[in-house]
Amino acid sequence: MTDARETASAKPAKAPDEGPDSGQAPVPLLEPREGVPPVTGDETGLAEIIAAFAAGTGPVAVDAERASGYRYGQRAYLVQLRREGAGSALVDPVGCPDLTGLGSVLADSEWVLHAATQDLPCLREIGMVPRRLFDTELAGRLAGYARVGLGAMVENLLGYALEKGHSAVDWSTRPLPEPWLHYAALDVELLIDLRDALEEELERQGKLAWARQEFEAIASAPPAPPRKDPWRRTSGMHKVRRRRQMAVVRELWTARDKIAQKRDVSPGKVLSDSAVVEAALALPSDARALSALPGFGHRMGRKQLDHWQAAVDKAKALPESALPQQSQVTNGPPPPRSWADKDPAAAARLAAARAAVTARAEELSMPQENLLTPDTVRRLCWQPPRARTEPEVVSALRALGAREWQIEQTATLLTEALATPAPSE
Repeated sequence: MTDARETASAKPAKAPDEGPDSGQAPVPLLEPREGVPPVTGDETGLAEIIAAFAAGTGPVAVDAERASGYRYGQRAYLVQLRREGAGSALVDPVGCPDLTGLGSVLADSEWVLHAATQDLPCLREIGMVPRRLFDTELAGRLAGYARVGLGAMVENLLGYALEKGHSAVDWSTRPLPEPWLHYAALDVELLIDLRDALEEELERQGKLAWARQEFEAIASAPPAPPRKDPWRRTSGMHKVRRRRQMAVVRELWTARDKIAQKRDVSPGKVLSDSAVVEAALALPSDARALSALPGFGHRMGRKQLDHWQAAVDKAKALPESALPQQSQVTNGPPPPRSWADKDPAAAARLAAARAAVTARAEELSMPQENLLTPDTVRRLCWQPPRARTEPEVVSALRALGAREWQIEQTATLLTEALATPAPSE
């Protein structure tokens, strides 16, 4: 087939507001340039890949496949790489659980990932941590593209159609089916070409320096701390109003999580979120009453029912002082819907700030959350600096983690918004 890099360089990237070429369908990308590489799952093969990628040049495309919805946690079950001079490689982290050596030889290279924040945690677990990166999804957002999925970006900028259909499969399956490997290899086939096209477009729009600040922030960010009270994210939790019912959700969630972790399966395969919520709402008196609820049907054995009922009984027996609070305690401002009652002046500031940031984002053709995160805007408006001058706003934004380009684009607007009087003033 035609070399994709040559084809991409001969075809100018489309501007974000342009649609597909009239009458020109995308070219299906059917095969990797050198074919599908074998899966490497032993130390000998890994050493060969390390040597090949150490000798390669330029950026390295990196992708990882997880088994979300099938296995417990978010570990990587396949790592795909591509680099000029090294070709493509597929590495099995089950057979090679420590990729520190590979990460070390690539440490000084730029890593190209799509939606980097999704893959970096599982890559970090196996010893692969980039110092520099280029995120093609984030670059697409900053450049103003409406669709920033990998397939849409490759089609829009490079004119190729990627194979679809295997993104949500169980990547913990062994051996991995050949069609899945084909799909995985194609995921990194054009990633560097896409990076080059996006860099050119960002440069044209005067946004490349902004993107580099964003990429640096992602690469230097520490691992996210464990989520507090993760049981509160149970789907359907909005139906649970009473604290006793919330305690049932918490106990069932905790019991389910222990089983899921022990079995290495997704918690939803042990007990569905909807079943957890149904039990919380019903507060069943015994296992027989529990078995009548959706999600606890006749297929569930008595031992399982007794286990879940024990969790329900534990929650029902808790003293009032041990019940969870209605809302999670946070160190940030309250939900914006309550601001008008709690602090009308803050509500007025927030409305003005949101409008100003949204308008500026539209002028720059990028999502508002990429110009400045909603959380940053809320925190600034809830607790503004004592002296509401632009230098103080700049300092406050910097303390909240805003990048310099974001501060340059929003500080003046936010300073004006913070001067908005309350409705009664």
